[in-house]
Amino acid sequence: MSELTERLILNVGPQHPSTHGVLRVVVELEGEVIVRCTPDIGYLHRGIEKLMESKTYHQCLPLTDRIDYLAGSANNLGFVLAVEKLLGIEVPPRARYLRVIVAEMTRISSHLFWLATHAHDLGAMTPLFYAFREREQLMDLFEAVAGGRLFPCYFRIGGVARDVPDGWTDGVREFCRTFPEKMKDYETLLTKNPIWIKRTKGVGVLTVDEVLDYGLSGPVARGSGIPWDVRRADPYCGYDEFDFIIPVGENGDTYDRYLVRLEEMRQSARIILQALDRLPSGDIAVKDPTITYPPKADVYTKIESLIQHFLLVEEGIRPPEGEVFHHTEAPKGELGFYIVSDGSSHPFRVKVRTPSFVNLQVLSKMAEGRLLADLIALIGTIDIVLADVDR
Repeated sequence: MSELTERLILNVGPQHPSTHGVLRVVVELEGEVIVRCTPDIGYLHRGIEKLMESKTYHQCLPLTDRIDYLAGSANNLGFVLAVEKLLGIEVPPRARYLRVIVAEMTRISSHLFWLATHAHDLGAMTPLFYAFREREQLMDLFEAVAGGRLFPCYFRIGGVARDVPDGWTDGVREFCRTFPEKMKDYETLLTKNPIWIKRTKGVGVLTVDEVLDYGLSGPVARGSGIPWDVRRADPYCGYDEFDFIIPVGENGDTYDRYLVRLEEMRQSARIILQALDRLPSGDIAVKDPTITYPPKADVYTKIESLIQHFLLVEEGIRPPEGEVFHHTEAPKGELGFYIVSDGSSHPFRVKVRTPSFVNLQVLSKMAEGRLLADLIALIGTIDIVLADVDR
């Protein structure tokens, strides 16, 4: 083989700044052109699905936070909705609206993190500071309502953990009111920036047929013009009651996926404002002592509440025998939970369909024939979290 046609095998990873977690990509190069690229996954496998089989349903909830750790509440929501479907219960309207508000705040937070790191990977540092400025506001709001920032764990089977504190809705409303103006900072820096355009336009193009063949979802699919969004296609939590659009791209490239995510953040802010305007009063959880925990104040002052709390912690809930699947629209795409119950207090089997695992499969297709430098843009544009890939 002549020197000019000799191929080089290059390891990208197993750690790289453009990945959240640990990813190794084996790249076969001819010069700087990628001939083949193979993601090598499994470095962050924690056996979450197997762990759930030894936990009560309530104890499974914190594990779901750690799947896509940039969108913990989105994972919590998918799990609690699946368990509630198994139980045949419906949460009170106030809890449903609060879930929508926190879920959309989570979508904005996740997209902001993506924007910051994606732009930084491609050489633009300033958007990182702007995006983290707004993300920090959301972290403060998560902490105020749930006590946790990265892992709020605010949702519960049967409702939410507690009602919102005084002034919290005003803080959320103020964020949504000012956020679209602050997004202009991102667009001023990137949208018409010739360097940004050269690094993203025409890079990683996916056709509609390729999206369907690979089963892609979320902004990756919508960037190619497919208006699939579970919130609209199979509404849950009353999403059909809100007015919002599903942004789609035209060219299916990295630039279009950037525009789609920007518009999704605007639409999430619209949904939150509508939910705040219609936020009903009333209960925040179903009143069934065999499913939901009593208020913390009652646990400290009433013996019956203390006993109820003790029994739920020790024995858990016992859904009827059966199997259920529920899917939601997480920030990175379609998230599904398949749960099998044998009637005991522990799930017999849990299978999680995560968007990052499915979307990562298309990386090889996108990278073939591109320059090595484009690989970083491609990893960023599919917005993977390795904890969401490996589980």
